[in-house]
Parts: sequence; C-alpha cells; structure tokens
Amino acid sequence: MSSNWIYPDWPAPARVKSLVTTRGNGVSRGVYAGLNLGDHVGDDPIDVAQNRTLLREMLPSDPVWLRQVHGATVAYADHLRETVEADAAVAHRNQTVCAVLTADCLPVLFCATDGSVVAAAHAGWRGLLAGVLEQTLDVMGLPAEQVMAWMGPAIGPEDYQVGNEVRQAFVSDFAQSAAGFKGCGSGKWLADMYTLARQRLQRAGVTRIYGGGFSTYAEPVRFYSHRRDGVTGRMASLVWIDD
Repeated sequence: MSSNWIYPDWPAPARVKSLVTTRGNGVSRGVYAGLNLGDHVGDDPIDVAQNRTLLREMLPSDPVWLRQVHGATVAYADHLRETVEADAAVAHRNQTVCAVLTADCLPVLFCATDGSVVAAAHAGWRGLLAGVLEQTLDVMGLPAEQVMAWMGPAIGPEDYQVGNEVRQAFVSDFAQSAAGFKGCGSGKWLADMYTLARQRLQRAGVTRIYGGGFSTYAEPVRFYSHRRDGVTGRMASLVWIDD
C-alpha cells in the first residue's frame, strides 16, 4: 500500500482488480487538500480534473461515475454513456470500472468468485436501510454463495453518533441490527456500519465478507470525513475486470 492507494485485502480472482484512494498527494487545496475526486463538493474544478487524471493513470478506462443520492438504485455500468442517479454499479465487461465516492459512508466492492461480474456500492445508513447491498446482489444475478464482498474505509463504530430514530429504523427492519448500536447517553447511539452491513450481506446469503476495521473520522491525514470536517473532499473505491 502506498500513501495514495489502498489495495483491498480480499481473495478476489486474478482477473478482478480493485483500488481505493486516500487523500494521498493530490493537488486540491484548503479543506479539500489532497486527492479530492468529488466534483460536486465545491472544490476547484481544475484541481478535481487533475486529481482524476492522476487516478486515471492507475486504471484501464475512465471510471463510471454516479450521481449518488443515498438510495438503492443500481446502474449497469457497461452501458452507461452519461452520469446517472444511482448508488451502485455492476459490470460484466472487461475494463469497465465501477466507482463510488465516499467520505464516511461505507463503500462495498463485490465480485463473483469466478471473476465474471463486479460491482461497487455506496452505503450510507439511508442506503443501507433501503437495501442498496441487496439490490446490488440482485443485479449481479448470481447465487449469493458465488459472491464475495469487501468493505472499505467508512466512519468507525466509535465515531458515528446517530439518533434513536436511526437505530429504531434498523431494528424495526431487522431485529438483529440492535447488535450494531451501542448506547452513548441522551438518546444517542454509536452505529457500527461494518456490523450493520455484514448482517445484511449475511442475511442475503453472502458468507465471503472481507475488509472493515477503518475509521475515516479518526484518520484526518489519510481520509476525508464529512462528519468530522463538514466541507471536505471525496475518496473513490473502484473495481473492474481486467484479463
């Protein structure tokens, strides 16, 4: 791992490539300092374009960027010719790069155990509750036992305080979700996005689940964090097939 890139630690087939950016050594300045890849957060468009050029050098083709809205819509990345509103993308074709942007929300990368299909999903608590991970699995079109998932950098379980309404929404949907929350007083809870995502993947039948253990909030030099900084940049999590 370099200062710029994280290479996911999952046993994906050799033809599946994956990459996660950090703040690294990009050209953005001020509150966006580093490798900001988000073109919708107020950063200088020239700096964002240069950062995306630096990323492009690591990839076989331009990433398929999405207009993320904290929902559960999944796009077919192979056929996209323009940016669409979605929070996940699936690809079957060689060198189609699926990408999601995050700065506390949970990025989840998927691949088939035979390398025939890949996907990337953006899962904030709203998208997680709406079923973005389950929808991604549905669009991949494989039995769950033929899918593996890797959870990338997100806000950590000791740093993500939410209200009781968030906990209640999860528990009402799936009682076991209570294990993903820890009380911290005054009707507030610490939410563990990794536990909540793992539960939902397991409920869908996925057993090969890797990654986790990051906290974007706790590492300001390495990661952007919207909860920590308010106005900030975005990191990318990317996956593609490359024979």
